[in-house]
Amino acid sequence: MNRDELRDYILQNYAAVSDFPWLSDPSYEVFRHESSRKWFGLVMEVPRNKLGLSGSEPMTIMNLKCEPLLIDALRTETGFYPAYHMNKEHWISAVLSAVEDDKLRLLIDMSWELT
Repeated sequence: MNRDELRDYILQNYAAVSDFPWLSDPSYEVFRHESSRKWFGLVMEVPRNKLGLSGSEPMTIMNLKCEPLLIDALRTETGFYPAYHMNKEHWISAVLSAVEDDKLRLLIDMSWELT
């Protein structure tokens, strides 16, 4: 799923809004509950080395809130990393190009429910 497809999916299926709150990082997009304004997702482009990988090419990732036990299992799968710049016990980073669309949709739903 690419970033545009992800945005369309979220805005069509959840009572959510998106915004770009940081002037210093204008590509960082936050997805929030429309009513409470609580975050349930954050999409960013980060260099590979920020995820512990070699190289500095940018990768598009999404941070999602997740059950801690599931986070441990997901980290063994391709495309999942400890949450970049967030609480690593309750959040996980998913590389959009490496995670199956159905799994990403399931995790978005979980993050929505947990927040």
